[in-house]
Amino acid sequence: MGQFKIIEVTPKNVTQETLFCSKDIKSNGFKCKQDWFLEQYEKGLRLKILKSADEKMLGFIEHVPAIHAWRPIEAAEFMFVHCIVVYSKKDRNKGLGSMLIAEVEKEAKRKGLAGVCVMSSKGAWIADQSIFIDNGYEIMDQLGRFELLSKKWDTAIPNPKLIDWTKQKAKYKGWNLIYANQCPWHEKSVEAILNTAMDFDIDLKITKLETAQEAKNAPSGFGVFSLLHDGKLIEDHYLSATRFRNILKKELQLGT
Repeated sequence: MGQFKIIEVTPKNVTQETLFCSKDIKSNGFKCKQDWFLEQYEKGLRLKILKSADEKMLGFIEHVPAIHAWRPIEAAEFMFVHCIVVYSKKDRNKGLGSMLIAEVEKEAKRKGLAGVCVMSSKGAWIADQSIFIDNGYEIMDQLGRFELLSKKWDTAIPNPKLIDWTKQKAKYKGWNLIYANQCPWHEKSVEAILNTAMDFDIDLKITKLETAQEAKNAPSGFGVFSLLHDGKLIEDHYLSATRFRNILKKELQLGT
């Protein structure tokens, strides 16, 4: 690997290596993600950080056996990639993302799994499909802005598929925010959204997902973050207070 190395985050080194997206180990977001990570680690979740020779963090990948994935998928014999990031634009197009993907594929083979799958999108907070297509992945399913891609070496195993999250939306009446601590930024977003809702005198119901199965049955493709109003999915990823304020003005038809 030459000038690069991949460090696996474990329960023993998590405060030393951090969780890449959250490096302030005293922050609430880090603590919530850490608690989630420790619980999911027992179910096979792994987080690998790519570093340069001088210890600079360049990127990371988070993956888990798909039966424990916090996304709306059915892929029992696969490894699933939750997140992949190469942080700096200057470090992209150097094969670093492919290096991380290769590590996941090696682990999937060691565990006797049929392949690796991942959800992608051109939208925010999720990887674009291009890096996976370049690594031999194929699109298996598609819904809304999301694609499900896979690469498998056991052709006897059925292809992975998406669970239709649109069927879950109608049961959410009023304003609802559904989230999980899979992303360390969610706690900050939830607090900002709740405070903004109170400013607008909005009754916002907040539901925290506690299991992968709950995330698989969530009302959005992202699974771990869903903002709905009367059964309509408003947003499926992290929101700032400003963004939510603009959403409220539009939904409630308020003037500026």
